Amino acid sequence: MKPIKVGIIGGGGIAGAHAKAYRKLPFVDIIAVADIMEGRAQSFVEQYNLKETQAFTDYHELLRLDELDAVSICTPNVSHHQISVDALRAGKQVLLEKPMSVTLAEAIDMVNVSKQTGGMLSIGFQPRYDPNMKLMKDIVSSGELGKVYYVETGGGRRRGMPGGTFINKKLAGAGAMADVGCYSLDLVLNTLNHPRPLTVSAFTTNHFGTNKRYHPEAEKFEVEDFGVAMIRFENDMVLQFKISWAMHMDTLGPTMFLGTDGGLKVTPQGIGPWSGVWQGKVGSMQLFQDDNFGHLTRDILLKDDEINLFDEKVRDFAEAVRDGRPAPIPGEEILIQQAIIDGVLRSSQERREVSVELPHHISVPSLES
Repeated sequence: MKPIKVGIIGGGGIAGAHAKAYRKLPFVDIIAVADIMEGRAQSFVEQYNLKETQAFTDYHELLRLDELDAVSICTPNVSHHQISVDALRAGKQVLLEKPMSVTLAEAIDMVNVSKQTGGMLSIGFQPRYDPNMKLMKDIVSSGELGKVYYVETGGGRRRGMPGGTFINKKLAGAGAMADVGCYSLDLVLNTLNHPRPLTVSAFTTNHFGTNKRYHPEAEKFEVEDFGVAMIRFENDMVLQFKISWAMHMDTLGPTMFLGTDGGLKVTPQGIGPWSGVWQGKVGSMQLFQDDNFGHLTRDILLKDDEINLFDEKVRDFAEAVRDGRPAPIPGEEILIQQAIIDGVLRSSQERREVSVELPHHISVPSLES
């Protein structure tokens, strides 16, 4: 079987991680890189020793390569929609870095184009590849907790505010919600098999980002650095979602699933001011239940592994392209969290509860069950 041929659009730091991951796969050839900045794609090719790789300033030229099978899109959030749509219409399979898009309308269009073209649109949420994330989903799906009626997730960095494109509303769309909050949402939505949200009541602030004492680009800070929301779902369940780039606190607490027969508490791995959000692996997991003798608290034995989650994400996508499998993390699933983030931003701006509107012609299999 011939190697699959991939291109990388965007030449920043995250693109380098894609290049390193692809180069570990013997069945993948990186044949092209594109970046809008003059000379950056060529510098990228040289930096990663991609001797046979073409460099472009215009990504459309990259997409016109007939031999190209797939692309990794590693550009600022504002460009995710257009580049993904162009790539799908050019017949290329797409691995897109999170967040999926800036607006809900863009995400809906991306999913529609994926369906129309039959192309793969996979969104990069590498924490799903942690075996303990899968263990958590197995516990919840098994029914051991009974009916899950309340979920709490999120996390907070004591300090961890980025700059540049991350704090420009036009380029990023949102701040902490889109940057690290999307991981928390994916954690619970995937575990719960993607329930349909109905309403959101939210509050966001940017007290730290707009204060020169805490951020060197305070005068350019346009997005939220903290947010909290209550989301109601159609299966009579509620989710408390909270996220922070900066705060006067060490943690916003673990992720919790409360059910009629048990509860599950999960904390993320990592220590220090930049930790405390769901970007990587599970740190600990506890199950709370009752029996005839009283309360039971059981520490779940975590699966010890040395898996590089980012490499797993790229490998799974590349194998799906090679083998003709569906998208490992399809856009239809991530559309739900985009709808929630959209609701959070609207609710905060309008200072009231808002409805979450998902088009009924776009279906996630679990939503139809």
